[in-house]
Amino acid sequence: MTDYSYRKSSYSDHKEECVEVATNIPGTVAIRDSKNPAGPLLQLGPDTWTAFRSAVVTGRFER
Repeated sequence: MTDYSYRKSSYSDHKEECVEVATNIPGTVAIRDSKNPAGPLLQLGPDTWTAFRSAVVTGRFER
């Protein structure tokens, strides 16, 4: 099993839903639910992660 080093957003608190992201493995960005760290994880390539993060930051997913 890969040893991911996850970090949580500084905007998170214990009451909100949040994801944790690990970028310490070259070529892979691992994402998991902070409330269920033993649950499933999503693995993306760095380019896909960058595109997704950019879309979130620019509000592309807001209604």
